[in-house]
Amino acid sequence: MSLVDTIKNTLVPIHREGYPFIAGFAVVTLVLGYFSSILFWIGLILTAWCIYFFRDPERVTPVDDRLVVSPADGIVSAVGPAVPPRELGLGSAEMTRISVFMNVFSCHVNRAPARGRVSRIEHRPGAFLNAELDKASSENERNGLVIESPNGTIAAVQIAGLVARRIVCWAEAGGALAIGERFGLIRFGSRVDVYLPAGAVPRVAIGQTAVGGETVIAEFGGAEAAPLVRIS
Repeated sequence: MSLVDTIKNTLVPIHREGYPFIAGFAVVTLVLGYFSSILFWIGLILTAWCIYFFRDPERVTPVDDRLVVSPADGIVSAVGPAVPPRELGLGSAEMTRISVFMNVFSCHVNRAPARGRVSRIEHRPGAFLNAELDKASSENERNGLVIESPNGTIAAVQIAGLVARRIVCWAEAGGALAIGERFGLIRFGSRVDVYLPAGAVPRVAIGQTAVGGETVIAEFGGAEAAPLVRIS
């Protein structure tokens, strides 16, 4: 591996959403350093954490309409039946829900779990409970996307957490998303729920670590040949 390749693999891209926060942490660090060297080093560590938090690494996503990939980096916190949020207009019947919890050290860029057209986007104000709690799905502030995929309607719901106070969504209703494509970000610790139609078989377990845009969390149909991949 060349020196250039080594540098590229070491320096992970930082998402532009993080620039104002990183600048703010850096300024505060310099001010603190004027009064105390100890406070300077504490501020420097926090600035480094802020840079790490807003990292936006490239991912290799399987290109296969049968697969559903994780919408975020984190720990799978729930797998099972649940009624989707009412504002999404998906009815009162239970769907298969897979939840991925992101802590303050996870990459918080959210990615589309499947290919399809975004038919609806709904934001709902709410509480800021610990996103690991099951009731956070119904009580916390959230932003939901309804995606019309080749295998049916899929919903991805960004949920604010105990620390997170800002949900960012770049997708637009009527637009198209590729599997693994970036569609949003949540600051600073949160969760994403994916609601799947009948026919989707979960491929993850509670407690498993998921990688956004790469880890296959569910599958439609039986196993076939290995899928192609896309780098994003």
